[in-house]
Amino acid sequence: MSTTQYYPTDVTEAQWTLLVALFPERKWRPGGPGRPPCDLRQVLNGILYLLKTGCQWRMVPREFGKWTTIYAYFKAWRQTGVWAKLREALRQCERRRQGRQAEPSAGSVDSQSIKTATQATEVGFDGGKQVKGRKRHLLVDTLGLLIAVVVPAANTDDRVGFMVLLTQYFVGGVKRLRKLWVDAGYQAEWLAQWVSELKHTHKIDLAVTGHEGKGFQVIPWRWAVERTFAWLLNDRRHSRDYERLTTNSEAMIQLSMIRLLLNRLA
Repeated sequence: MSTTQYYPTDVTEAQWTLLVALFPERKWRPGGPGRPPCDLRQVLNGILYLLKTGCQWRMVPREFGKWTTIYAYFKAWRQTGVWAKLREALRQCERRRQGRQAEPSAGSVDSQSIKTATQATEVGFDGGKQVKGRKRHLLVDTLGLLIAVVVPAANTDDRVGFMVLLTQYFVGGVKRLRKLWVDAGYQAEWLAQWVSELKHTHKIDLAVTGHEGKGFQVIPWRWAVERTFAWLLNDRRHSRDYERLTTNSEAMIQLSMIRLLLNRLA
C-alpha cells in the first residue's frame, strides 16, 4: 500500500486508518476473484483529486492509476452503497465528538438549482431560478452535516423533492428525527396532509420559516443547510453538475461530505 502523498487532496495516514477501521477490506473491493489487486488508497486519492479540481475523468493524473479503473471503483462503491455508508458512519462519529447523539432530532431541508455541463440525463428548466439543469435537494442536521441527498431535474417541484428525500431517509425504519425547518416554498395543503400522515409512524413536525421585511437576513435554523451548499462549492466538481447520471451527482455530494468529515476527525 502506497503512503506517498502526491497532492494536497490525498488522504493522510490518520484518515486512511480511520476509513479502513470503518469499512473492512472486503467492502472495498468490487468484482469477483481473479481481478488484479489495486492500491485502494491511491484509487480513493484519484477520486478526491477529481472532486476537488473538477477535472475530467480522463485527466486524472497517472500517479493514481488508470482513469478507467478509478471510475470503475467509484461506480462500484456507489452501486453498493459504500459512499452513503461511509458518510453516515463519519457523520455519527463527528456528532459524538461534539457531545451529541449519533442520530439528530432536528434538521433542515432546502434545494439548489445548478446548471449542467454535459449531455446529461434528467435535465429540466427551473422557471423560478431561470436555470436549465438539475436541482440538489439536501437534508442536513443542525450542524449542517448531510443526512440525505436527492438530485432530480431542475423542473422538479421542491415539495416533490422533499417527499422523495424523506422517503429515502426513512427507508431504514423509524429514526430520531422529529423537527424539520423549511422555507415558504414548501407550503402546500397536500404536502401538509402527507406530513400529517407521516406523523403516525415518524412523528415529523414541519416548521416553515421565512424572511420578514426586505434585505439579507439570517433565517433561524435554516442557515445550516445554506452553509452546507456553500461547503459543496469548495469542491470545483460542484460548480456545475458534470455528471451524466444523477446517481453520480448524489455520490459526488456524499464524497464532499466525506472529505469534510475526514478533515475534522483525522
